[in-house]
This record gives sequence, structure tokens and C-alpha cells, in this order.
Amino acid sequence: MNDTRDNCEHLEMTDDLAVREAARYFQAAYQRQMEGNLDEAIRLYERSIALHPTAEAHTFLGWTYSFLGDLDRAIAECLRAIELDPDFGNPYNDIGAYLIERGDPLSSALWLKRAMKAKRYECYFYPHFNYGRVLEWQGRWLDAMREYTTALSYNPDYTPARKAIRQLQSRLN
Repeated sequence: MNDTRDNCEHLEMTDDLAVREAARYFQAAYQRQMEGNLDEAIRLYERSIALHPTAEAHTFLGWTYSFLGDLDRAIAECLRAIELDPDFGNPYNDIGAYLIERGDPLSSALWLKRAMKAKRYECYFYPHFNYGRVLEWQGRWLDAMREYTTALSYNPDYTPARKAIRQLQSRLN
């Protein structure tokens, strides 16, 4: 009977080691990405995911692909992130931003609204700003202004929202 318990403890320790190693690879990947070494970042994110897949690792891998202009792969990684953790807000916003970048702002609205409602998200100002971009594109300037203002309520130092508000104010005057 002790053999079974010992084997389970070994598996738990092994899983814990994989999680720690995955986190180490994730941090190294993020550093390489910020340094502009995108190929190495991709390799390290993939190692992290192989050891212990997380919504964060898939989202950041997608972000790296977006730096390379590969928006299809970026979106695919975000969809994998959502499968792992539907409460994580980043991949919803990122999909919305990638669709805007692709020239399909109308398709992005659903994703951005999901990001705004995500339970686990630290940067609610991003989807509000991005949704403001969609509304501005539609010519709904007052609605866009509201979204940009909401973005600033979450992050008063977010310069792109301030700039967008100034530009809209000049159009409205």
C-alpha cells in the first residue's frame, strides 16, 4: 500500500518540477521576446507549453507570432489559451486587436467585449481602447470617446487613449 502512495508523491513532485521548469522557460521566452529575439522566444514558449500548457504561454506565443506578422498563428494560439482558461482576458483582447490589424474591425467587437467581461484580466483599458478604435472606424465618434475615456479610467497614464480623445475632440469641434 505504501508503494502506491509513494508513486503518487513522486508524480506530484514531478508535476511540480514541470510547472517550475515551464515557468522558467516562459520567463526566458518573454525576455527574448522583449529583446527582439523572436525565433528564440518562440522556441522557449513552445518548451514551456510542452512541459505545462498555460493560457499565458499560448497567449504570449501568439503575441510573438503577431510581431512576425503571422496573425493566423497568433489567433490560433489565443484560441488555445481560451480553451485552457476562458476567464483569462488577454487572448480575447489580442484576437480583437489582430482582427483590427487584419482590416476586419467589425469581427473584433465580440472578442473585445468578452475581454471587457473577463474575470481574470489586469488590463481592461486595452479592450476599451481597441473597441473605441472600432467605433471610431464606424463613425460613432461619441461612443468611441466614451470607450477611450473608460480606458483612461482604468489606466490614467495610457497615452494612446489620451491621443485618441484629443484627435476626436478636434474632429468634433
